[in-house]
This record gives sequence, C-alpha cells and structure tokens, in this order.
Amino acid sequence: MNHLPTGKTSIAPASPSHIEVRGARVHNLRNVNVDIPLGQLVGVCGVSGSGKSSLALGVLYAEGSRRYLEALSTYTRRRMGQAARADVDEVRYVPAALALHQRPSVPGVRSTFGTMSELLNSLRLLFSRVGSHPCPHCGTYAPPSMSVAAEQPITCATCGKTFFGPGAEALAFNSGGACPTCGGTGTVRRVNEAALVPDESKTINEGAVLPWGSLMWDLMKQVCGEMGVRLDVPFSELTPEERDIVFHGPAEKRHILYKAKKGDNFAELDFTYYNAVYTVENALAKAKDEKGLARVARFLTEGPCPDCEGTRLSAAARGPLVRGINLAKACEMTLDEAVTWVDGVPETLAEDLRPMAVSICESFQHTARRLLDLGLGYLSLDRAGSTLSTGERQRVQLARAVRNRTTGVLYVLDEPSIGLHPANIDGLLGVMRDLLADGNSVVMVDHDTRILAAADYLVEMGPEAGAGGGHVVACGTPGELRADDRSLIGRYLPTEDETSAPDPMSNVRPRCPEGQLFEHGAIHLETSPLHTVHALSVDLPVNRLTAVTGVSGSGKTTLVLEELIPALNSVNAGENLPASVRGIDPAGIVRAQLIDATPIGANVRSTVATYCGVLDDLRRAFARTDEAKAAGLKAGAFSYNTGKLRCPTCDGTGQVSLDVQFLPDVDVPCPDCRGRRYGAEADAITWNGHTLAQLMAMSIDEALDACASLKKAHAMLQTLHDLGLGYLTLGEATPALSGGEAQRLKLASEMGKAQDGALFVFDEPTIGLHPRDVRTLLSVFQHLVEQGATVVVIEHDLDFIRNADYVVDMGPGGGQAGGRIVACGTPEQIAANPDSVTGRYL
Repeated sequence: MNHLPTGKTSIAPASPSHIEVRGARVHNLRNVNVDIPLGQLVGVCGVSGSGKSSLALGVLYAEGSRRYLEALSTYTRRRMGQAARADVDEVRYVPAALALHQRPSVPGVRSTFGTMSELLNSLRLLFSRVGSHPCPHCGTYAPPSMSVAAEQPITCATCGKTFFGPGAEALAFNSGGACPTCGGTGTVRRVNEAALVPDESKTINEGAVLPWGSLMWDLMKQVCGEMGVRLDVPFSELTPEERDIVFHGPAEKRHILYKAKKGDNFAELDFTYYNAVYTVENALAKAKDEKGLARVARFLTEGPCPDCEGTRLSAAARGPLVRGINLAKACEMTLDEAVTWVDGVPETLAEDLRPMAVSICESFQHTARRLLDLGLGYLSLDRAGSTLSTGERQRVQLARAVRNRTTGVLYVLDEPSIGLHPANIDGLLGVMRDLLADGNSVVMVDHDTRILAAADYLVEMGPEAGAGGGHVVACGTPGELRADDRSLIGRYLPTEDETSAPDPMSNVRPRCPEGQLFEHGAIHLETSPLHTVHALSVDLPVNRLTAVTGVSGSGKTTLVLEELIPALNSVNAGENLPASVRGIDPAGIVRAQLIDATPIGANVRSTVATYCGVLDDLRRAFARTDEAKAAGLKAGAFSYNTGKLRCPTCDGTGQVSLDVQFLPDVDVPCPDCRGRRYGAEADAITWNGHTLAQLMAMSIDEALDACASLKKAHAMLQTLHDLGLGYLTLGEATPALSGGEAQRLKLASEMGKAQDGALFVFDEPTIGLHPRDVRTLLSVFQHLVEQGATVVVIEHDLDFIRNADYVVDMGPGGGQAGGRIVACGTPEQIAANPDSVTGRYL
C-alpha cells in the first residue's frame, strides 16, 4: 500500500524533505511504502504488535545507524556493534540515527544516578582541581591552587612536607577512590545472628541452629557439644559463654564418636569446629550461582558499609573540600540542590582559579539542565541506579543523548512517555522541540494521546496486531487523523482545548460503590522513612482494584515494591518485617505476587508454547499417534530443545549465525528447517491434520481451532486470547516480547483460578498499550477481582486510573518534595482534591 504525499516523484529534491521507505518487510511489515517528514516531530502509533517498532527501529534506525557505521573505516567497524541490513527494498535520505530504546537495562550495583548521567565526572573534576586537599602527613588543609591541574606538588604550610593532590580518577568509587571495605558498592553483607537461631525454645539437638542443618554437616552439633555447650536444653537457657561458642567459637579440632543416621555403624572422627557465623560466611564464599546464594541469603542482612557509611568512597577520596563539604556530601544532594550549590563555587575561589572552575561548572550545569527539563531534579546523585524506575532510566538516557548540540541527526525514541506522570509530559515535549530547533528529526513510537496530539505528523500502523497488522492505516497531522474514519487512534486524540481524550473510556469496568470499598477488609501498612518517602500509614481495600499514582519520584515504587510486598511476604513466611516497615495487617492476604515487565527467558529457546505449557500437551498428543508409536517415539522426542526430531543443523533454535569477518554476525533462518526448529523426520508425523512445526507457526487464535480436542491446551490458548495476545505465534521467542506482552503472558497461568487471599501487583502494565488495549487489560483485572483477588497497580495512565475502585495519590512533588500520601479515595474524590496533581489531570 502506498502512503505518499500527493504529487510526490522519485526525483531527488534539492533539499530532501522526507525519508522515503519503499518495500519494508521487517517482521510483520507488509511491503510498506511510506514517507517520513524530516525536521519534524513524527509519531508512529497503532495497537500492540501492529508493526510500529518494526518501522521506527527495524527500518529507520537500523538503516540510519548502519549507513553511518559503514562510512567509518574497517578498523573502527570491527570494534563497534553494528546493525544488520534491514529487509527493505530502498530507504532514501535517511540521516545518521540514534535510538533510545523502550527499556534501558537495569544498571549494576556500582551504578548511581551520578554515574549514569555523567554528572559525577564533572563533580570529581571539580573536587580534584579546585578543592582544598588535606596533607597526608599532618592533616592540615592546603588552600585551593593550580598545583593539581599543573601536576605539581603541594607544600603543606604546617609541616613543610610536599604531596600531590588526587586526580579525578582517584576520587571515583569505581576506581582509585573505592572504599576498601565494601569495594565501592556502599553496602556490606553481614550474618544476621537472629536468623541463625529463629526459635530459641528448641534445643541444639532439635535443630535450633539452622545453618548446621542446611549449610553444614549435621554432626557439627556433636562437635559443638565437645566444645562445652549443652545440646539438650532450650537455646534460650544457654549461658552467655555457651552462646558465644555457638556463634563465635574458635576453629579447634575435637574428637567425636559419630553414629550414622541409618544403621548402627559408629565412627571416630577428628573434626574442626565451624561456629554458626563462620558456617554462613564459608557457604557465602563458596556460592557459585543464584541457587547457592539463595540458600545463604536468609541468614544475611545487607546494610550500609560501616567504614564509608554507604558513600562508596575511601577516606582519602572523602578528603578534598569544596565550599566546606566533601564529595560524599555533594553526592547526597538532590539535583535541584546540587545545581544551586555548583553555581556558587567559582565566587568562593581565588581569581586565578575562577576560569577553570567556571568551565567545569558550566559542563555540569549543561548536563543538569536537560535532566531538570525532564523532571529529575528530585533524584540525589548517589541514588543507586538499580532503584530508578524504567521511566527515570530512560530519561537519563535521553538527556545523555541530546546534551550535545548535534544537527542533522534522526532521533528514534521508543515510548519516551514511559513512567511519566501527565505533569511531566510538557518537559519531555520541550526536550524534543529543542532537538528539532537544532536541525534534527525526531520519530517517536508512543501510545500517550497527549504526546501524539502534539506531534507534527502521525503514521498509524495496523489495523490489527501480528499477521493482521503491518500496514499503514492512516497518516497525516493529528487533525487529519481525527477526521479519518480508518484511524483507530484518531478518536482518542485530545484537541487543543481538551485535557483528556474525547473518549475518556470511563466506566469500562463496573466500579465498586464508594460505600462498599472496604466491606471485605483493608490491608493496613505502617512504615518508617525510606529513601525520600516519609513515614506513612495507608489502608488498601481487599478484593478491589487500587491505583497508586503520583508524579515521578513521589514514592510509588518505594511504597509498593520495597515495603508492601516484602512486608506481606515476611508475615506469610514467619520472618521479621523489613527494617522500614513498622507493622502490617495482611487482612487475609496469604500470597503477594509482583507481575513485572522483565523479559521472559534468556534466549530464543524460550517460546510462547513452552512458557505457557501448550507444547507439553502437543508433544504428548503427537506421541499418542500411530506413526509415533510405530517409530517408538515418546513425548520427549518432540521437544525442539532436546528431542531427536529437532533440526540437527540449528539444534532446534530455528536460526544459524553467520560469521562474515569484519561485518556483524548475521542471524538467518536455518537453511534446512527454514526456521521451523524441527527436522524432516518430524514432517512424517501428523496430529489432527497438522505437523508440529505447522502448529508452532500458527497464531494463538489459529491454534484455538486446531487444538479444540486438547482440553488443557485449549483452555490456556483461550486465556491468552482473552488477554489480548491472540496474534502471537506459538513459536514466538519470549525474550523479544514487549513489556506489556510479557506481563500478560506471566498472568496467564493465574487466570481462571480462585484467587481468595491473593494480591497481584503490577508496575505500569499499560506501558506499550494502545488505548483500545487498555480496555482489554481492565477487563482482565476485573476478572481477577471477580475471582477474589486484590489488585494494586502503579500507574500514570489517566484512562486506567479513572476505572480504578480506589486511588492512593502520592506526592505532591518528587524526591524531597514528595514521599507523602496526598489523597486517597475514589477517582472522583481525587479529581476534586486541590492538593492532588494527578487530580488536576483526571
């Protein structure tokens, strides 16, 4: 289908105004021809699975980045990741491209907001070059000078000795400035002695000391007895000396008479005593995998390093002072506070140092300005990167990409509105407009109707998902799509004088009347301060749909993911509450489950069919056929991972990797099985008129009819259809699914069960969902509630919030300006509350 402006020809204009895409066939794109305006904000929209990302990332970004890299030398290309050539006939006039993907990876333990944003680089340089440095000999501080920048020694005014000031690298907790105790992570693991003996009414013979039963030989009890500890009295009655031997006794050899548990055999042994604490430390040191760590983790507590107090920096790195504080104190500031503090640095210095300080401070402020525009001023520079939300990580990524004043670049943004409260949308639009003002082009894939309405041009993909999509449904200005009957998104786009879409999707599900909200009880949670969240007391209605809302950084994630879920799990496991939780009444909740958007599986061997168990039923069905019985084939033979019928060429992955020297490795469909994963022998066996390879190539909707006689498999496929995933094929690799698809697939196994006593928590499940798909998601949650579940959702989507039974709105701002519960109640009560920022947009 052609979607070209009227009168367009293929003759190159003097100055190209459009990217011309001809014959795009990436993923489910159906030979798409479309022109993308240059120098404008272009939105690509459509239902989930319609081909939006295939066009934006699979064609525009892939070709823009590949062509730029191909212009570099062979030597350079060999050392850079490269995009393979897109499956497209022609792409003309595409600029060099940068992409910001939907889900930046979760940073490691050494990453902080300061390192991710690279603001810490400027701060380290500032403290190194213009700081007052302590003399390592007598401790006297030398005034700031040009010595460090000039690589000259500093002479101490008190003792007369000389020393060199630290360079910026010596102030890095990932390098020379790391605290030696924690290695620059800021945290240390300690053995929790209370967890070693959780029940002191038991005797040691009865297993009071848990590590000796799970991490160490059981005979350690007898060795302990030889150390002088009574084994047959309750642990609570042991003397302080005996308790000290249990926890901290010396590693001495003792002679014991050991009796085997089975039989009457005895053996005399000399055994070294491992006290309870050392038993855990030894097991931790030897743990090689996640399973090993999990066995030890219940005996450990993780807390701030006692030497650096969680700052990650060594004593030497905490030495230099600027404006009376050290680098650790500067990193404790929020970005808002740091910007003000950095502004005042040059005026505190001598005249000759000011030009250098101004240069360093301007570098800091330039980077900080983008982050402030994106609403991240509430984050402290030492905030661990792993604790940032998906939206916060993406905005840090966006700020890093746009801080350099480039021109002529194509920026491809994959759902930049993820994690953004409606109040932050204006800042995001401002950043994108700045990119355009510098002469760049911006293509964004998004579902947020406010952002799409602000675009200069829209390309809508569809009309459906998967095999039913891959076409350009409509394109034009937002106004043109509102008037286009073919457009699905047009009816949801707000006009300039509206704050919400024409169809607000109110009353999609039957909401609970206000007077009946708490008739099944309330989960009562009381917390102490954590991060920027203050001490809170909150009630959540049982067997209802609750939305937890608020601007970015207001404390939603901390409250729900770091306090509510761990507290409920601790109560149900009979363990101590998390340190930040003062008390919780679970109100009958016996199971708390987080269903998040992390990818399913690590490689292409994990597919929709294997994850949901449908392939197991199919393998058993094929094994019952006459052909399989005659060939002696059991169900295991039909596994594409380990069975004898898998394709020997690709080993059941459906693809092979080609090494093409200095060009990137290319994954192509297996030449023998053509991506079907099974060898030729498997084609000789059919069930219900289909081979197993043919069934794996079917969509869930197609497989529903084919598998009608398999009761269990058919029920699961029906559930997946009801979840709005009918367009996925059975053989689709699960790691490639979007975040929203992954969440719904994880939820599939829970559907249809009685859910009394179950709490389901979702973290922004509307990410990547078209407004039409949000309706489907709401019906799924309604089904869970009808089955007896309590559903709590962290959410920004206004249409979703309007359909919740109860809303807990946090804020009023982010960071230090937030962390409180601003309002609780029905969506109408939140909308009527003048203190609620969310309420203004409802």
